[in-house]
Amino acid sequence: MNTTVVGRSSCTSILIGKKASLSGSVIIGRNEDAKTAWPKHLAFNHHKNVKNNHFKSKDNKFEIDLPEKIFSYSSTPEWTDKYGVFEEDGINEYHVAMSATESAYANDRVMAVDPFNTEKGILEEAMVTVVLPYIKTAKEGVIRLGKIVEKHGAAEADGILFADRDEAWYMEIGSGHHWVAQRIPDDSYAVVANQLAIQEIDFDSDNFLYSNNLQNFVYNNQLWPKDKPFIWRDIFGTHDDSDLHYNTPRVWSGQRLLTPSAEQKPQDFNLPFTRKPDAPISAQDAQHVLSDHFNNTVYDLTNKKNKDQPAFRPISVATTQESHLLELNGEDMIHWLAMGVAAQSVYIPFYPQGTKVPSTWKNGKETYSPNSAYWVFKLASVLVDRDWSKYGTALSNTQNSTNEKLLQIRHQYDEKLAKENDPAKRTDLINEANAKLAKTATDAYKELTAKLITEQTGDSPLRFQMDPNL
Repeated sequence: MNTTVVGRSSCTSILIGKKASLSGSVIIGRNEDAKTAWPKHLAFNHHKNVKNNHFKSKDNKFEIDLPEKIFSYSSTPEWTDKYGVFEEDGINEYHVAMSATESAYANDRVMAVDPFNTEKGILEEAMVTVVLPYIKTAKEGVIRLGKIVEKHGAAEADGILFADRDEAWYMEIGSGHHWVAQRIPDDSYAVVANQLAIQEIDFDSDNFLYSNNLQNFVYNNQLWPKDKPFIWRDIFGTHDDSDLHYNTPRVWSGQRLLTPSAEQKPQDFNLPFTRKPDAPISAQDAQHVLSDHFNNTVYDLTNKKNKDQPAFRPISVATTQESHLLELNGEDMIHWLAMGVAAQSVYIPFYPQGTKVPSTWKNGKETYSPNSAYWVFKLASVLVDRDWSKYGTALSNTQNSTNEKLLQIRHQYDEKLAKENDPAKRTDLINEANAKLAKTATDAYKELTAKLITEQTGDSPLRFQMDPNL
């Protein structure tokens, strides 16, 4: 994210192969973490043709000519584009999903010989905008962004997620002009937390893509010996104390949820990039990962008893602006979107091919306003935070009942759409479904807020026990 205004995004990502998921879906997702009060909107961008299509960043001097044909796609832009677009995530009309970015860090050795082009290189804020509307497969997305990085340079180290109906790819930018991408094995998943995470690169495998002359760059600059396996994250990444408190514990927690049979420690530098799950992963399991705050462990920050335990940064934090999962399965596409803190919100299964954004989902500025979906969920979070042990049950009850209603609505409209062949009527049904899904969730949280405010009237420090007759 913009370094002056909102700070770099400190996200957590997940990627799931089709044979590792319960439904046979390819799923990618991420918590977009930057600031505690920085609203996001939902957008459905229409297919269009634009002559002399050109992008110019408002965050730095990066600019690029773009194709005239722009595919339709969903996205979650910021409430203002003053500091950049930050569309962050979405699914396009060709069933390709993209999420950008997972911020990372490159080591000093690499920066000395190929520093980031902070003045004119591509930043997070531009990536979805200049890539997602122009690609027809996940692999195309990696190649397109890779060419941009090699030509224009990158302004920062980032991880970028791509998926289509067949495969998921994770791409990492490790220096000003060098990058690598790995296809997630179909039977596996990956959890990533603000580190360059890809391990050994097999240069003879179709499961890897990488920048031009990557090996020569490394060997010519004496960044790694030729007779050792080419370990990307050891060559380009960091390996310091902050990783042990801020990053690796999140990867450990995600893996403990999906592969509980693995015996690992929170501060293990050698956690694998990809793992096989102990059981098929549902979308709800993935949501559980992105909502995790070390639940049921001694590191849970919401449990007052754990105040003397090591301070590890959890996956779900107060700075989450939105959390998303992008699910692709045959003709089905789901843009799961949770506004605000994932642990305190609900994931709404939007149809990304919609053309009308529910009104409250395109509202909201930096200051609280009741007509904004972001602020509806954020207000409930603030009220629960006053005493999670006291109000957490009301929150979880609302989450459970709302999730059930949302899944029922989505199922009902899936059945209606399966029987409707007319394109115009299908679009009307999708817009109707999105409106109903959005309203169901926000109505539930408005009801929760009313309950919390009413209950908290008795929490004032000015309470005084006195004769009830006075």
